[in-house]
Amino acid sequence: MHDYSLPETGFVRLPIILKIFPVSKSTWWAGVKAEIFPQPVKLGPKVTAWRVEDIRALVASKGAR
Repeated sequence: MHDYSLPETGFVRLPIILKIFPVSKSTWWAGVKAEIFPQPVKLGPKVTAWRVEDIRALVASKGAR
């Protein structure tokens, strides 16, 4: 896995996350619901993102490079 130039802080959208964790959207959302993956943050009515810090912690916990 690659870090795909994640910023140090901020938010990332699902397409970037799915490049880091190659799973389907439905698998990702099922993992979010099951609390396997981090919870998203609603930035607007149609904008959902994840904290970069949460994604970095997930990468570290999975032993990704």
